[in-house]
Amino acid sequence: MSFSKVYSAQANLTRATIISIEVDLSKGLHAFSIVGLPDKAVEESRDRVGAAIKNSGFTSPKSKNQKVVISLAPADIKKEGPLFDVAIGLAYLLASDEIRFNPEEKLFLGELSLDGDIKPISGVLPLVREARDRGFQEVYVPPENAREAALISGIKVYSAKTLTELIGHINEKKNADNTHRVPIKLIAHETTKVDSIPRQSEINFSDIFGQAGAKRALEIAAAGGHNVALFGPPGTGKTMLAKAFSALLPDLSFEEVLDVTSIHSVAGLLKNDLVIAPPFRAPHHTSSYISIVGGGSYPKPGEITLAHRGVLFMDEFPEFDRKVIDALRQPLEERMITIARARGTTTFPAHVILIVAMNPCPCGHYGSKVKECICTPGHLAKYQRRISGPIIDRIDLWSEVGAINHSALTERITSGESSEKIKTRVNLARKKQQERFSNHSRKISLNSEMNAKDIPNYIKLEPKAKKILNDSSERLNLSGRAHHRIMKTAQTIADLQNKSIVDEQCILEALQYRPKERRKD
Repeated sequence: MSFSKVYSAQANLTRATIISIEVDLSKGLHAFSIVGLPDKAVEESRDRVGAAIKNSGFTSPKSKNQKVVISLAPADIKKEGPLFDVAIGLAYLLASDEIRFNPEEKLFLGELSLDGDIKPISGVLPLVREARDRGFQEVYVPPENAREAALISGIKVYSAKTLTELIGHINEKKNADNTHRVPIKLIAHETTKVDSIPRQSEINFSDIFGQAGAKRALEIAAAGGHNVALFGPPGTGKTMLAKAFSALLPDLSFEEVLDVTSIHSVAGLLKNDLVIAPPFRAPHHTSSYISIVGGGSYPKPGEITLAHRGVLFMDEFPEFDRKVIDALRQPLEERMITIARARGTTTFPAHVILIVAMNPCPCGHYGSKVKECICTPGHLAKYQRRISGPIIDRIDLWSEVGAINHSALTERITSGESSEKIKTRVNLARKKQQERFSNHSRKISLNSEMNAKDIPNYIKLEPKAKKILNDSSERLNLSGRAHHRIMKTAQTIADLQNKSIVDEQCILEALQYRPKERRKD
């Protein structure tokens, strides 16, 4: 045989493309070329694969007078990374008739070291999912990626430590005189089960003294998936509250675990484990535009995508670059972010709860009864203008985190309810929402996900509540978006209180979370 075809795959965030590794051998002066838009890592695989083949006991490609052409198809997709090494090595050995096996319905993933060891790669989960959906029956991965790959049911997952071990399992050409061809039986991995392990947060709500208003706002946010802004002077607990917030969120469902783990796997952030808890991402305010929203010549996910199904916490919010802040408009509304570049357009998932923390002014003491604000009117106006009206509209809950009682801190007085108790109410409220939207065509599950068309069908207001909302919206000159967000927040408050209809109390509480205009005297 002088031709062979073996299958591998390449990830594109949570999606994947099956790549055919085609090898053609012909007589002539030695040459080894790879075609199909390979990057530098793929081009260098000829040296890695050649050494791995030789050190696994087979004949090195360099020792033969032959022309080796390796094609990675489809040819119009750029191939990146070393994950094709194993497939290239097997395809060459199959074409040179040193081994014999049926490559159909088998997918091979992994990087080869020079001694033939199979090394782990990034982005295995979406590759295995695509292989299963395309009808492949077996997938071969490095041992470190096996648990992740075995999350996907309906396909057999095998792992091999070395090229010799892998060949021993698939090779049908038996030769007892060569030890490297001794048959080896690999055992398929059992499907990985996602156990619901109780999450232990470093900070519990019971550890935070006071701030009942902020805690209530965060409970509403967790129940309905709403965005929150915490503002107040420095040192009052805004960051602590944000870090404690993730403990209120329900555990991820199995499909959500697959989505979030896929994103972190492709980004190379998975450390031999699965992401089973809602992610919490807290980028520094000096982070670049691309690091937050994603992008690059070949678009990669940013922090807002890495926080998918979890929390994106932006401390010192007005200190972020204005471009970064304004770039949040689309993803906060549509739960996804589209990156357009000359090479193409990519859409990344971005279903996050945004929590921002900010001081009321550059010095942090505007409106304080304890310390005098030293900011000039110009500095204050510039600081407040950094957050545009459209962003303010997209944040449902604005909660002031005021100064605390120092004597109470010294005496270590407990502050009330624990995160676990609040989470129980959050779970009950989310269950009501799931029942409410069970037949929705867009498969939404939270009040915050409703659009303008959904609101009249799913939110029922008492007549008095409707009048208060309309009068307040007119008096406060609220936009249509802000008006709808108040209704969605009020519905979440009603769900937390197990009310079947939004009453006056729910509307009044939702209204108090709108930002108040402040002026420098």
